[in-house]
Amino acid sequence: MTAETTRFHNRLQKLALAVEESRLYWQAARPDLAPAEENRQAFAERWFGGKSAAWVAVLLTNFRARYGAFPEALEVLRQWRPADPATRRLVCHWHLQLTDPYYRRFTGEYLTDLRDRGGAEIDFDTVLHWVIETKPKPWQPSSCRQVASRLLAAASEAGLLSVAPDPRRVLTPHVPDEALGYILHLLRQTAIAQPLLANDYLGSVGLSGVFLDQRLRVAPWVRVQRMGDVVSAEWQYQGLRDWAEAIS
Repeated sequence: MTAETTRFHNRLQKLALAVEESRLYWQAARPDLAPAEENRQAFAERWFGGKSAAWVAVLLTNFRARYGAFPEALEVLRQWRPADPATRRLVCHWHLQLTDPYYRRFTGEYLTDLRDRGGAEIDFDTVLHWVIETKPKPWQPSSCRQVASRLLAAASEAGLLSVAPDPRRVLTPHVPDEALGYILHLLRQTAIAQPLLANDYLGSVGLSGVFLDQRLRVAPWVRVQRMGDVVSAEWQYQGLRDWAEAIS
């Protein structure tokens, strides 16, 4: 079983959410090739248009970590090719959360706390201060600024924040039914530290407590029962692949 990433790294400094590039990767990825060979093929076949060979390598390094680490999910995305832009944004957001614990903390804890207060706004300086206070490594000031910029960019592209200029409003994004189905079936087969129905992945998009219960009551692929603190779920499909085949 694949697990969420818990070790901090600096890949976010190179690439934010990259929704359109992710979509192109889902269509063309060759996980059967060695990384260097896949890089050469992607550049030769212009998977990402006219991007330089160096930038293609950066994209593929990040996408192998975000999507290639979840082979069944990558195959589902290749076959399913979600048409709804909101779904694509959220798929990218959740995969970045899964593979970047700092982005997961920023979106699943910090922004969620701000959203719960209502009417919250943030700007670059606010995020930079948060990065300086919480940085997992002794980053240089320039690195802190770069990370803050990437966090803002990724969260805005995911729909968790309004777009520039600052200040940016903290938003609750629209979560299509197919997006909710995707993340829940993916999390079912992923080792995560938090409960399946109460975690930073769902909380980051405003789905917790009664709001999540309301959505799950009408979901055709799961039946959830709560008795006090005990939650049980009966799933219609065995896993992510079966669910995706059923909705395609």
